[in-house]
Amino acid sequence: MVLSRTFEEAILREYHADKGPGFDIGKGLIPGEMHLSAGQEPVAAGVCAHLTADDAVTATHRPHHFAVAHGVDLRTMTAEIFGRATGLGRGRGGHMHLFDPAVHFSCSGIIAEGYPPALGAALAFTRAGTDAVAVAVTGEGAANQGAFHESLNLAALWKLPVVFVVEDNEWGISVPRSASTAVTSNAARAAGYGMPGERVEDNDVEAVYAAAERAVRRARAGEGPSLIEVRTLRMWGHFEGDAQGYRPELATVATLDPLPRYEARLREAGVVDDDAGARIRGEAAERVGDAIRFAKDSPLPDPADVLSYVFAEEAGR
Repeated sequence: MVLSRTFEEAILREYHADKGPGFDIGKGLIPGEMHLSAGQEPVAAGVCAHLTADDAVTATHRPHHFAVAHGVDLRTMTAEIFGRATGLGRGRGGHMHLFDPAVHFSCSGIIAEGYPPALGAALAFTRAGTDAVAVAVTGEGAANQGAFHESLNLAALWKLPVVFVVEDNEWGISVPRSASTAVTSNAARAAGYGMPGERVEDNDVEAVYAAAERAVRRARAGEGPSLIEVRTLRMWGHFEGDAQGYRPELATVATLDPLPRYEARLREAGVVDDDAGARIRGEAAERVGDAIRFAKDSPLPDPADVLSYVFAEEAGR
């Protein structure tokens, strides 16, 4: 969680460093939209603790915490965010389209898009006779999309090894969940598709860990899919530049930051002390600093190669 937050703080700094005067979304080292995941780290950490590089994760347009937790290479991910030729997608995808085949990670800017590909991965794992699982992540707003319901239905029908994860940060851009969704918890929808559904309150990483352990164990055992919804927290805007005037609770958001809350819990239990905390933060800062330097030192894509990687190319051509 500390590594993910350190990474997001660095991207936040680099993104805003040269957007002025005013705020020009197209300017700077990182042009375009930016969706950061500060506050949602417990979901990724609790779920991905049970996964290996053989398992698949399909994330959302707010993907960095899951990419970090699932072991996506930090250097090449950062280079992709900066639009550099050394990036995961050779600088063509940007931060919402990160693909790392080495750990079966992908994400998309399209709402609920990751659910159907997760079924494909799970079906492939089943056909190959492995016990690998697919984790499909989306936000609470996307749970109203057709792809969400179609995917739950098919996963249950075919008994696929999928863990569906809904991150409920209570805001679909600027629309509160209460104004868009008829049920108070999307976990209740799991019963309609014959699978277990569980809601984790209070952004609690240990509770997420326990729920994910049950769901992943069930999937690996061939018992089919599960749904986990986590009430989490979007500490920053939907996108960078979002004034968040629609959030009446904005003044109290910082007090709910899950990192200092969990650190205090670990200190009270005697698990973490000052030295351990400093070491963890120092290691995270070193890794993130290295990734930022790698991205900045990497070349931009050659405009002459603009049509490369659009279609499959034959060997030797």
